[in-house]
Amino acid sequence: MFRTRTNGELTLKNLNEEVTLSGWVQTIRDKGFMIWIDLRDRYGITQLVFDQERSTAALMEEAKELGREFVIQVQGNVIERASKNPKIPTGEIEILVSDLKILNASELPPFTIEDDTDGGEELRMKYRYLDIRRNPVKDKLIFRHKMAQKVRNYLSDEGFIEVETPVLIKSTPEGARDFVVPSRMNPGQFYALPQSPQTFKQLLMVGGMDKYFQIVKCFRDEDLRADRQPEFTQIDCEMAFVEQEDIMNVFEGMTKTLLKDITGKDFQDFPRMTFADAMKTYGNDKPDIRFGMEFHELNDLTKGKDFKIFDDAELVVGINVEGAAEYTRKQIDELTNWVKRPQIGAFGMVWVKYQADGTITSSVNKFYSEEDLKKIVEEFGAKAGDLMLILSGSENKVRTQLSALRMELGNRLGLRKADEFAPLWVIDFPLLEWDEETGRYHAMHHPFTSPKTEDFSLLETDPGKARANAYDLVLNGNEIGGGSIRIFDKELQSKMFDLLGFTKEEAEAQFGFLMNAFKYGAPPHGGLAFGFDRLVAILDGNEVIRDYIAFPKNNSGRDVMIDAPAPIAEAQLGELELKLDLKN
Repeated sequence: MFRTRTNGELTLKNLNEEVTLSGWVQTIRDKGFMIWIDLRDRYGITQLVFDQERSTAALMEEAKELGREFVIQVQGNVIERASKNPKIPTGEIEILVSDLKILNASELPPFTIEDDTDGGEELRMKYRYLDIRRNPVKDKLIFRHKMAQKVRNYLSDEGFIEVETPVLIKSTPEGARDFVVPSRMNPGQFYALPQSPQTFKQLLMVGGMDKYFQIVKCFRDEDLRADRQPEFTQIDCEMAFVEQEDIMNVFEGMTKTLLKDITGKDFQDFPRMTFADAMKTYGNDKPDIRFGMEFHELNDLTKGKDFKIFDDAELVVGINVEGAAEYTRKQIDELTNWVKRPQIGAFGMVWVKYQADGTITSSVNKFYSEEDLKKIVEEFGAKAGDLMLILSGSENKVRTQLSALRMELGNRLGLRKADEFAPLWVIDFPLLEWDEETGRYHAMHHPFTSPKTEDFSLLETDPGKARANAYDLVLNGNEIGGGSIRIFDKELQSKMFDLLGFTKEEAEAQFGFLMNAFKYGAPPHGGLAFGFDRLVAILDGNEVIRDYIAFPKNNSGRDVMIDAPAPIAEAQLGELELKLDLKN
C-alpha cells in the first residue's frame, strides 16, 4: 500500500504508531541539522521531520533533494510535536521519518500551491490541475459533491427516478444559440447539444415516469459572465398529475433541506411575489429581499415643476438609502458617474438629503420648494439621516437602471451578507414578450409553458396580457430555479406555436415528435430546473460559479488548459464533408 493513513487524520491518539504516508511536498524548512517538510493530500497536511541525530546521513541527503510538489512516500513513527500548530487538525504531532521514496519529481510550479496564491486567474486556469490542489478550490468541489448527494437522496426519498436523456439531439429554438455537432454518417446534417432536456422530460411523462430527475449537463452558446458558463449543470425535474402548488411544495422542501444543512436553521414557508410586483418594487424579476430600498414612484410629486428631465420622463422613481445622508458630494458624484456608465445607461441622478438636523436639501432645490421636498420625503417614508436617489426615463429602462443601483448599494453597504439567505418565489410571469426587431411574440420561458387557465381566452383577444403558469425560485437576488406547468393538449400547443410565429410546417419539423406523442394520452405535467452550479455557489456564500466547476471556461468560452476550441485537421473536415469558409 502507498499509505496506511491520510495526511489529515493523525493526532496525539496515534502516538508511537508506525505509519506510511503519501502526498505532495507543500513546504520545506531546512535548518541543516533538521529538515521539516509539510506533506499534503486532499485530507490535510502532516509535518515530517528529519533529524541528523535520529536519521541516517543517507536519509538526510535524500530529504535535501526534495522540492515543492514532489510526490513522495514516507514511513515513520508518530511523535509529539514540540512546537504545536493549533490551526490544523494534525498540529500536535509530526512524523519522524525512517524511510523516504520519491514517487515522482516535480518541476517548480508556476504559482504557489497555497490558499493565498501568487497566481492570477488566467494562469491558474491554464494549470487548473494544480489549482485544484489548493484548499479554496478543492473544498468547493467537495462541497458541490455533498450538495449533489443531498439532492439525489432527497429526490429519491420523494419517489423520483433518475433517468439519463440524450446529449446528441435536434436543434430546437429555446432562447439561446445551440452548440452544433456535424454528423459524419449523415453528411450535411447536424446534432445539437441540449440547452435543457425539456422535450425529453415531457416525453418521459407521456411514458408514465411520473417523477423524473436528472443532474444533467446543458449547453448554451451565449455571452459569458461570472455566473454563466457555456456548459453548465441542471437539477432537471418533471412530475405528472400535478398542479403548480404540488411542484412548488416539493422543491421548496428540497431547498429548505439544503438550507437547514448549511445554516442549521429551519426556514418558514417561502414568501411569494408576482412578477408585476417584483418589477414594480425592485425593478427585476429576481429581487434580493435581504434588504429594503424598495422603489417609490414619484410622477405625481415631481412633474409640472418646470424640471424638464422629470416632466419629459415616462417614469420618475427612486430608492431610500437609510443613514446615508452623510454621503459627501464626492461620494454622490461617484454614484452618479456609476449609473451613467454605458453598462447602466442612466442620463443622471437626482438626490434628496433628509439631514440629521431635520433640514432637507436636494440637487434640484432650484425647481422644488421645501414643501415639495417634504412631500417627496414623506412618500419615501424617510427618516432624518436618510438619502434618497432618483432616476427618470422610459419605464422599462429606468427600472432596470435603478435595480442595478440598488444592488450596487447593497454590496457597498454590506447589506448582501453571504451567510444570510432569503428565498422567494416569483410567480405569474407574462406568457409572451413582444420583440420589436422581429415583430412577433417570443415565449418568456419556452414554447411549452401553459398559460393560466383563467387567461386562456386572452390568447385570442390580447395575448400580451396572458400570464404563464410559471414560477421562479430566487435566492439572494439570483434565480436558482425555474419551471412551469406544461401544455399537454395538442390543440393548445398548436395555438401557442401560431402565436410564436411558427408555420404549421415549421412546428411539425421542429416539434412533430412531441405533438405526435400528445396524441397518445399525455398526462397533465410540469416541472422545474435548478441551476446547480449557481445553487451550490450561493449556498457556499458566493455568486461566482467558476470555482465550483472542476474545469471551467474563461469569459471567452475557452478552456485555456487544453486550448479548446481549436481547429481540426483537414482530414477530419473531409470525413464530415465540411469545408470552411471563414468570414474576416
